[in-house]
Order: sequence, then structure tokens, then C-alpha cells
Amino acid sequence: MAQRAVPHLSLKAYTEGGPEDKQQFIDQLYEGLKDYGFIVLRDHLVDQSLVDQAYKLFTEFFKLPLESKLRYYDAKIGGQRGYTPFKTEHAKDNPHPDLKEFWHVGRELAPTSPYYNVYPANVWVEEIPQFKDNLNKLYQAMDRTGVVLLEALGKALNVPSHFFRDMVADGNSILRAIHYPPIKGLEVKDSVRAAAHEDINLITLLVGATNSGLELLDRDGTWLKVESGPDEIVVDTGDMMSRLTNNVLPATTHRVVNPDQPGEARYSMPYFVHPHSDASLACLESCVGEGVQYPPITAGEFLMERLREIGLY
Repeated sequence: MAQRAVPHLSLKAYTEGGPEDKQQFIDQLYEGLKDYGFIVLRDHLVDQSLVDQAYKLFTEFFKLPLESKLRYYDAKIGGQRGYTPFKTEHAKDNPHPDLKEFWHVGRELAPTSPYYNVYPANVWVEEIPQFKDNLNKLYQAMDRTGVVLLEALGKALNVPSHFFRDMVADGNSILRAIHYPPIKGLEVKDSVRAAAHEDINLITLLVGATNSGLELLDRDGTWLKVESGPDEIVVDTGDMMSRLTNNVLPATTHRVVNPDQPGEARYSMPYFVHPHSDASLACLESCVGEGVQYPPITAGEFLMERLREIGLY
């Protein structure tokens, strides 16, 4: 029996291929997310130089003294923008904090957007001049890639061509930069870098993580390593997609395990694709099956509910 492994797909098959290539990509994306909850994407729309520069800038930021970093922390907004300190967040239903600190970048909205005063405003690191420009460019590239993936997924789910594009227009998507410090000398009996959890959003795009440690909970209850290269993006489905599709595309449990070498740090940058706050997460008609499993809720309501459950509010 062949060992299971997360499928690797080329986005160019969809963006540049002929009709058969496009359909094959749509089918493989859908089946990969349905079976594993994850796929690995190459030939995407994110320039590797932007990724490399972002990791360099975040490494510089996380090395700042704690008092400097805490200037960018606002507990009143639940860590939705700027800095969140080490051991603040925990997985849902897990009282033990994750061994990480992180930074959030959100969408830069025009004053005319209906969500201009709904989402918190971005904050930028004064000590690092290139920070704002690089992170905005990376955010936009990740956003474009996410929209293309959702468009392809929408074809498999038999929704109108504009469905997901409209849903994520002015969406509350988040670029998160995570620093998992070395665990040497830390009390780690009850905590891991990221405890088993499901993501909140529609889909997540994880670009170029170092020293991965990422594992998914496979359908047979075993943990499966998610292997990817530095120029690939790991894609997984979140709880919002699970609600929309009535668990046809379930949110897959995953974790980041502690390293074998306790002196190693890890950095990662997931991009969480969120709808706009007023978007309905009611079940899609194509996924009703034998009955709807979740009551209707908006994306904004669901996000706030989850932020409270993971200790950020």
C-alpha cells in the first residue's frame, strides 16, 4: 500500500493551461482538499524575493527587545493587527498556550470601503523602514493567489463564477508572521509550538516555512507530515469553508510539533483568507446533501466567536 502524501499541484495548469489542464487542476484541488484538507502549490503568483525579504524583516523585528515589541501590542483588538506576545494564544479547547509570538498584517482599505472602520487599522514597525512596503506587496501577492484558488474551487462546488471573488472583496484576510523561539530551557511538558487545531477562515496559504514540523491529522487518525519546498505554498481549508460546504471540504486538524533540536527557532508566514464581515456562511446549495449541519452565521460573527475561544479576546 502506497504511503499517503499531500498532493502537489502547479497553479500554472489552471492559469496558463488549456481546458483539460484547467479541469484537471480543479478536480485535483477539490479532491486533495476533500481527502487531506491540504494541498501543496507550486508555480504560484508570489515572488520568492518578497517572501525572502519578509522573513528577513520579521527576523529583525522578533529580535527587538520585548519592551519595543510590546509598543505594537493592543490587547483590546484581540491581536488582530500588530504584535501578539509569546504564550498568548492557545488552541480551541486547549488551556495550554502555544510556544509562539506573532505579527498580523491586514488589508489596507480605502476610506470609501464599508469596512474601513470595521477592521482594525494596520500598525507598522517604526524601527524597520522597509517593513510597510514589503509586507503590503507580499499581502497583495498572497491575496491574488488566494482569489485564483477560490475561483477554481468554486467551479468544483458549482457556485457562480463571481461567488468567492465577491465574498473576499474587501475581506478581513490576515498575513501572520510567526516566530517559534528555541525551546531550550522552556517548560514544554504541556505546550507545543502550535497545538492541534483547525484554522478559522476559508483557506490558508502558508509560504516558505523554516524547519517545518507541520503535521496534519489524517482520516485514519494518524499524524502525517506535510512536506514542502521553500518556493511552494501549503494550502489548507478552514472552518469557514467547512461551514459553507457542510463538511464536504472539512477543516483538517493540524499542529506544529516541537523540534528534535531544542536550540532551533522556526518562522512561518500563513495568509488566512477571510470573507468580508457581512458575508454569509450559510451552506451552499450544492452541499446540502442529507441536511444542513450548521446554523447560518456571518463571517464577522464567527470570527469574533473564535477569537474568544482561542484566548485573544
